[in-house]
Amino acid sequence: MKRRSISIIGSTGSIGTQSIEVIEANTDLFEIDLLATYSNADLLIKQAIKTIPNAVIIFDENKYEYVKEKLKSLPIKVFAGEKSVVDYIDNSLCDTVIFAISGFSSIEPIIKAIEKKKRIALANKELLVVAGEIIKNLVDKYRVDFIPIDSEHSALFQCLMGENPDFVEKIVLTASGGPFRTYTREQLENVTPDEALCHPTWKMGNKITIDSATLMNKGLEIIEAYWLFGFQPEQIEVVIHPQSIIHSFVQFIDGSIKAQLNLPDMRIPIQFALSFPYRIANPFPKTNIQNLSNLTFYEPNFELFPCLSLAYEALKKLGNIPCIMNAANEVAVKAFLERNIKFYDIPKIIETSMMKLPYIKAPTLQELIETDKETRIFASSIIENDLL
Repeated sequence: MKRRSISIIGSTGSIGTQSIEVIEANTDLFEIDLLATYSNADLLIKQAIKTIPNAVIIFDENKYEYVKEKLKSLPIKVFAGEKSVVDYIDNSLCDTVIFAISGFSSIEPIIKAIEKKKRIALANKELLVVAGEIIKNLVDKYRVDFIPIDSEHSALFQCLMGENPDFVEKIVLTASGGPFRTYTREQLENVTPDEALCHPTWKMGNKITIDSATLMNKGLEIIEAYWLFGFQPEQIEVVIHPQSIIHSFVQFIDGSIKAQLNLPDMRIPIQFALSFPYRIANPFPKTNIQNLSNLTFYEPNFELFPCLSLAYEALKKLGNIPCIMNAANEVAVKAFLERNIKFYDIPKIIETSMMKLPYIKAPTLQELIETDKETRIFASSIIENDLL
């Protein structure tokens, strides 16, 4: 395997920091070309001093001078602003770009990376949810490696390798069920952000942890799976699996099932995305099959967790509806974390936005950008005017 040069967009988040761990465990195979983050300047500086990348980018231009001053004695280029990411990718000789920043704002960098024929390691599900058709068409046009990092989609990718899609009956995404999988409706009415942030198996950022609690994270993954693997909505299912050992499985028309298992450790799918098509050794904890005596599975409760139903509805309609769903969810989750709304207000805001905002059947990229902005304004107005 030839040594690969890696750019990490979102280096200070959960996926970004674990990506650095993977790279540091395999320095003979990987090197860091770029570290980029929104605003966590202090952690970015620490990462840069430790790994000595070719460049760093801080999106927050107000922190540019601070970062530059701290790194002035090192051979590291320092840039600022989101446009710098696009410009850097345009001129970089790196092999692989990890997209670890959540949200739709990194659409232009990923388009540029695809056009420059970089290998894409994707941990940003919102990009495919909002602009899946645009990205898929570009991936097909430029024939780039497009490897998912989400543990569920990495599992599906591995299970489907070498298989004929015509022989697949369905693909099944597993979900931990979040911290509230055993709660009643009455209990869910008054859960707090602190309770929602206590995930039983995964350590993630705040936004994705709340999405896990509402099951919207799994809803986003359903739409992501549609664009990644091309199966119809009725072929994409979800099962609750609290132990998070089986990350997804594929059921074939003859009744056979292929599943991918490993401990709930995101470094495993990150490494797979970076090394594909090779598999390499690592020092991380490994699954002991003898300890897997209690794996349980059950159907999700669509009534208690309506975000899952909203995601299936968005997938069936497509157009700009997934964009509306995603933007409204981001606004609602932020409001919930700030204690301005209740837990069940999140799906109410999403559903109202999906119903009230204009539907565009085949949106352009610009129309998706406009839909995203309009939805955020609309969803915010629902909260500000207490229209729940």
